[in-house]
Amino acid sequence: MHQGVRTAVADLQRQIGGDPGQIRIVRAQEVTWRDTSLGCPEPGQGYLQVLTPGAWLILSFQGREYDYRIAGPQAFLCTRPEKTGPLEGRALDGFWSRLASAPTARSEVAVAELNGRIHVLGGLGPGATANEEYDPPTDTWRGRAPVPQRVDHAAAVATEGKLYFIGGFDGSFRPISSVWAYASQTDTWTRKADLPTPRGALSAAVVDGKIYAIGGRGPQGDVGTNEEYDPATDTWRSRSPMLTPRDHLAVVEVRGKVYAIGGRLGTFAQNLDDNEVYDPATDTWTRLDPLPTPRSGIAAAAVDGQIHVFGGEAVEGTFNANERYDPATNAWKTMPPMPTARHGLGAVALGDRIYTLAGGPTPGGSQSPLNEVFIVLKHPD
Repeated sequence: MHQGVRTAVADLQRQIGGDPGQIRIVRAQEVTWRDTSLGCPEPGQGYLQVLTPGAWLILSFQGREYDYRIAGPQAFLCTRPEKTGPLEGRALDGFWSRLASAPTARSEVAVAELNGRIHVLGGLGPGATANEEYDPPTDTWRGRAPVPQRVDHAAAVATEGKLYFIGGFDGSFRPISSVWAYASQTDTWTRKADLPTPRGALSAAVVDGKIYAIGGRGPQGDVGTNEEYDPATDTWRSRSPMLTPRDHLAVVEVRGKVYAIGGRLGTFAQNLDDNEVYDPATDTWTRLDPLPTPRSGIAAAAVDGQIHVFGGEAVEGTFNANERYDPATNAWKTMPPMPTARHGLGAVALGDRIYTLAGGPTPGGSQSPLNEVFIVLKHPD
């Protein structure tokens, strides 16, 4: 069914061009149609009188509505709807759409949003120094000033109008401590105070203008290290470490707290389901309900205080999982899966959309230029 939703969105995109952010969602429901006409019979055609599971999607663009009827992977635009609707319906949690691919295929990237645009930085593959900027409203990419050194498995965040690119590996899986700040107005990079603990496969988040670089793999193996950076003074200080040292984890800020989710112990044969929250105000960590699917090489982003965890890898392959965590209830929910299973990807939330970028389709060093967006639909539970 979700493939059919993607088919409908792609069809409308072909008609209008651009990012689905230009499209307004009027109705999005899983439904049971009364027969195989899907409530939109064509004159002179016969239809099987059997209940047909599917979806009903009404999209709006520039004041005009487009009524799509969906069954399985198929979707068609209905111009002559019956007055009688489907038998039953349930609101969709969201759906996926594929956007313009990045210029360079990569994995183990760092991504961050700066001034409404998304930067994909470094990574494994031919883009180890690439800085490619995506503009969601126009669904276009452009190259920007390259990262000053070859880096993969780094972390990236943005605060106070600058993007910070932190740590990583040097292309030969040696952890590094370099920190760079990028200014989009001048398209320039500036070296900042080094990360006190060199590490790659870490993650980072911003709370009240301070950057927290968490976890990763250092010269001696996995660490739970939590170091706080103050951009105003260009200084670092050590804070309480995670309860479980790990690498290839995801870190997300929600309402002033930092959530550290998933990851592994050195190899994707030892994936973890750990979910911990850090409170900078008290410098303390607390264990939470575990990630339903243990995985590493993941990405995560939050919409309306709900954390979505995407992708990952394991011995058996890559994951297309999209699992949502609600900090208010300490509970998880399975969401519509990614169209393409990947690991080493990045995720950025803008409004009600989460962009998932790059990543490897198979475990290990594979790469892709993929750009797939998950559109979160809001409705009462």
